[in-house]
Amino acid sequence: MAKEDKELVKKQHDKGKLTARERIDLLLDKDSFTELNELMELKSTNYDLQEKKKAGDGVITGYGKINDRPVCVFAQDFNFMGGSMGEMHNKKIVSIQEHALKIGCPIISLFDSGGARIQEGIHGLDIGGKIFKNNTLASGVIPQISVILGPCAGIAVYSPALTDFTFMTKKISNMFITGPDVIKTVTNEEIDFEGLGGPLVHNEESGVAHFITENEKDCFSMVKLLLSYLPQNNMENPNFISLKDSPNRENKNLKDIVPKDSKKAYDVKQVIEEVVDKNTFLEIQPLYAQNAVIGLARLNSNSIGIVANQPKVLAGCLDINSSDKIARFVRFCDNFNIPIINLVDVTGYLPGVEQEHNGIIRHGAKVLYAYSEATVPKISLVMRKAYGGAYIALVSKDMGYDKVIAWPDSEIAVMGAEQAVNIIHRRELKGKDAEKIKQQRVKEYKEQFLNPYDAAKNGKVDIIAEKKDTRKILINCLDMIMTKREKRPAKKHGNIPL
Repeated sequence: MAKEDKELVKKQHDKGKLTARERIDLLLDKDSFTELNELMELKSTNYDLQEKKKAGDGVITGYGKINDRPVCVFAQDFNFMGGSMGEMHNKKIVSIQEHALKIGCPIISLFDSGGARIQEGIHGLDIGGKIFKNNTLASGVIPQISVILGPCAGIAVYSPALTDFTFMTKKISNMFITGPDVIKTVTNEEIDFEGLGGPLVHNEESGVAHFITENEKDCFSMVKLLLSYLPQNNMENPNFISLKDSPNRENKNLKDIVPKDSKKAYDVKQVIEEVVDKNTFLEIQPLYAQNAVIGLARLNSNSIGIVANQPKVLAGCLDINSSDKIARFVRFCDNFNIPIINLVDVTGYLPGVEQEHNGIIRHGAKVLYAYSEATVPKISLVMRKAYGGAYIALVSKDMGYDKVIAWPDSEIAVMGAEQAVNIIHRRELKGKDAEKIKQQRVKEYKEQFLNPYDAAKNGKVDIIAEKKDTRKILINCLDMIMTKREKRPAKKHGNIPL
């Protein structure tokens, strides 16, 4: 491995950043890295580029191990022409992508690039297109993880957007198609790098990124943790990591965590932590669309995907952003043989003119598509309520859920009792004693419809479980369906409502 220029190392450190080689050393197991194409260099003679050329052309590529598992990696070197992506630079990335696909291992991309190398014209752009094509070919075949560690612009941001997960680090990470100067010239809007494409922007507002960390060391630790839940490729199952948490552990705390009153809020993350193996829940996109919680965890030592409604944000209803968040995560789990467990407490889709005009129908349909398409084991637990279209999306056995579980006091219906009574008995409620009549009708509706027993009688609920037995029942169901197999009609691919 080539030695780094001390002045260039200092230059990178002065920006609060590690060098490309330091990043690889921190990410991979000690002495496991093998560099490939170390001597490749730019070919262009435009703008005196030959005087600047350097072995490696601003990107380090190769393979190594993380926790003794093979991975491929590339790391852009901002000290060489701002990590700009020229023809040979991009060819090196393409080569390591194809190597990862060939051997069936995850690829981790460390981005630190100002974008396309303008001096090389379209030559770099064309090979950049090959990077994007390879991202697409690798999608659903091998895990692809992107780590943003500098000012990534232009073509440097499209590849991360095509990968499975994107990490950003505070103070050093930026992503944008065009920078602040171009925006000011074109639209006369003034904004700085952080406000335009900083870590908080993409983790909270755009949903482009999935994780935000305090520093690079924490970032690489989280990358390693994420990998521990994933298989090497789509032909393998995730690693079974034996843990000591008893499968028979009772969940006595659930009665205190979840209020009986279905209108009262609580933190569903406490439910997740109570039910899954202790200290195994890794939340994904924790700052984005917080009315839905998604993440990876272990249940009886098996890797699982969790999708949960968050009652303390927008009452846990589904909206445009949470629908996108859920649908993409479900498709990822299905790609890599990770069973999915839904923890459901939902009134429905968020009503409103803004939601309708911005396409809640189209975005909500993504959730339906993702779950219907998924062939991995799927379990749904109704905790307090599941109404209407959200019930269909997250619970309905006719959507393909393998097992549906409900707590005894849960509510499963088209809508809540009061709303239903207002529609069904609207004429009766116009006369005198309307409030008294309404309360009586609400009581009758609840007794007839708002309980899981009616659904169970019709085969829509498989198991009615006491709260304290939740973990035990989920493990039992998962063990029974882990080996399930489903076939889908032969086709090129479906047409998801994007």
